[in-house]
Amino acid sequence: MSDTDADEDEEAEAAPAVELGDGPDVAGEPVARVASRLTWPATRSDVREQEGDAEIRTPDGPQTLDDVLADSEVPLFESRSDFLQAVEDVVGRGPVATE
Repeated sequence: MSDTDADEDEEAEAAPAVELGDGPDVAGEPVARVASRLTWPATRSDVREQEGDAEIRTPDGPQTLDDVLADSEVPLFESRSDFLQAVEDVVGRGPVATE
């Protein structure tokens, strides 16, 4: 491999795969990202202890996961999809507010 090929590879790795827009920032993180850090099954108390301080994106603006789960009546999440559904039941579904 020549030096020019190596330089092109480094430039390709440094550039984002998708260009990001110049629009407003979105506060919080996607609940799916939080869910990916957990293992299943998980009790509501374990999730609140591990990720309760995480701020997630909701249609009404960012909320802490602890506050969202306080409004949920599900004691045990058997799977990731059960967790996502329980969160959606509390916060709703729709476009996420931007700053």
